[in-house]
Amino acid sequence: MRLSKGTRVVVASHNPGKVWEINQLIHPYGLDAVSAGDLGLAEPEETETTFEGNARLKAVAAAKGSGLPALADDSGLEVDCLDGAPGIYSARWAGPGKDFGLAMKKVAEEIARRDGWNGAGPRANFISVLCLAWPNGDVKTFEGKVFGNLVWPPRGGNGFGYDPMFVPKGDVRTFGEMEPHEKYAISHRTRAFAAFKAAMLDEISPGAGEAEPEGRDIVAFSAAAASLSTRVEAAAFIGRLKDDLAAHRDQWKNVTLESYLVALERQLGTMTDSNEPAWRQLAKAMLAASNDV
Repeated sequence: MRLSKGTRVVVASHNPGKVWEINQLIHPYGLDAVSAGDLGLAEPEETETTFEGNARLKAVAAAKGSGLPALADDSGLEVDCLDGAPGIYSARWAGPGKDFGLAMKKVAEEIARRDGWNGAGPRANFISVLCLAWPNGDVKTFEGKVFGNLVWPPRGGNGFGYDPMFVPKGDVRTFGEMEPHEKYAISHRTRAFAAFKAAMLDEISPGAGEAEPEGRDIVAFSAAAASLSTRVEAAAFIGRLKDDLAAHRDQWKNVTLESYLVALERQLGTMTDSNEPAWRQLAKAMLAASNDV
């Protein structure tokens, strides 16, 4: 069973960064994507012991809950000297607030306990398993990996998750220091998608999707704000907001410093209590203030 142009596909995730990244991959093929969060589908508990098992679990739940084909990803970081940890628990190491600054520190400390910070840095790989599930129960899975080594302290404010501490083989920059298009060209998720494309999209030509809308990419900004955890990531986010103001000033609601600060004060004052990292909450408020009327 192949996908065809115009097919509505559920991206079985509530992670804004992951949903945005998968949408970037499938959009050129004319697929109509909607996230599990947008449909109000509950997130199943990830009880399997492998990436493939958890990807299958999420895809099947979303397909049954929506009556649509569903694409799920389970991915993580595997560190050789930690016997593959954090592995399937990569997101859980970030705690309930998904604080990957905390998660990266935990990984670094575990490596130090095992005297793993030697030479070029401990070997590691990112892995992604994509699973496409149909409402009738059919499933297919696709795997991609990218190998490299870890550095500490983390570097760069792009990407999300463990990106700022991972240097892919053949480069000297972390994923966090690369521009998004550079990372996506070699990422584990892109490699898994290549296998998915060959099996499920081979008859759809790239570029079949609608043209990218002109103007502000609010979805991309929202995904970035919802994923960042550290001061460096927040600084990079503010830099992108500054560039966006210069490029799309006519689409901002608050373009003077006074009006923007008034809106930012209002956003911060009305935000509900959250266990999210403070930098993430600030980034969300800054984005909202640009559109606050």
